[in-house]
Amino acid sequence: MHVERTFMVNRPIDEVFAYLSDFENTNEWDPGTVETKRVSGDGGLGTVYSNTSQFVGRKVDLEYTTVGYDSPTFFSCQGKNTSSTATDSMTFTRQGERTQIHYRADFTFHGFVKLVAPFVVKPKLSDLADETIADITKALESPA
Repeated sequence: MHVERTFMVNRPIDEVFAYLSDFENTNEWDPGTVETKRVSGDGGLGTVYSNTSQFVGRKVDLEYTTVGYDSPTFFSCQGKNTSSTATDSMTFTRQGERTQIHYRADFTFHGFVKLVAPFVVKPKLSDLADETIADITKALESPA
């Protein structure tokens, strides 16, 4: 299952890419994130992050790895644990001094969670995606 959105922010592409490709910044823009910390790497391909998120009343820990990094146009990070795999992918397009962002989050569930996810998770994904886009926009466009 997945959600995706395309939206514009009033910031140059290099700044947008630098901010969103540092996955520790999910602390500021991902409504489900409780905490993300870099475990290893320099921020590029193969960088590993430890993430704790809360969704539908449950806290989950995932280990995210940067699996796509092409500055300043593409970033992807994949998180895994025993019950799920989540992949966040972002494509950035320069629009003058603005940036178009195409955001896609893919979720694969394993074991028992795979059976309940269509009923518990899927109905909430659209609202979560809308909230995520609003938070990204606010984080990027708020005065420093």
